[in-house]
Amino acid sequence: MLLQIYAPFHLPSPNFPSNPKHSNLVVIEMDEEIIDITLRPIEISDADDFMSWATDEKVSRFCTWDTYTCKNQALEFLSTNAIPHPWFKAICISNKAIGSISVTPNSGTRAELGYVLAYKYWGKGIVTNAVKMVTSIIFSEWPNLERLEALVDVDNTGSQRVLEKASFFKEGVLRKYVVLKGRSRDMNERKDFVKRVLAS
Repeated sequence: MLLQIYAPFHLPSPNFPSNPKHSNLVVIEMDEEIIDITLRPIEISDADDFMSWATDEKVSRFCTWDTYTCKNQALEFLSTNAIPHPWFKAICISNKAIGSISVTPNSGTRAELGYVLAYKYWGKGIVTNAVKMVTSIIFSEWPNLERLEALVDVDNTGSQRVLEKASFFKEGVLRKYVVLKGRSRDMNERKDFVKRVLAS
């Protein structure tokens, strides 16, 4: 199933960090600790952390890529895809990468949101906050962007909840839209609908 979500537009905070290695910062309570979540460009040195989620079948279940089996795969992906990508960030706690989040341009006005998180951090609101951080800045960084989409497998209820909590809205279902692990899958489509919100 494909979900398209509309999210409200948030202006960047006047206290937005000036350090270019961090796209934003949010403080959340996790396991009775106060944890700083940051986004920063992913680096080759993150390869070992990257493997902690890329080798986990629970994490890769709804991803278009197959579960990684060796570090060389991670090094190749990071060097040829993630690092040159126009907007690919590591989700970090104390600068340790625990997942990633990306925005990929589809056209001059549309882009697709993607994210992944190490299993041990699921269910703690981390990805929801990371998505909110992205929607608070991406439309100002890319002023021509009008639509931010996220495609979610119909059976991936956890990811659907992430987007709903981040104020994305379901737009429809794309039937047999993605081949996932050898099977055609329906995808929910959700989108962020900034330009129309501003115009209304």
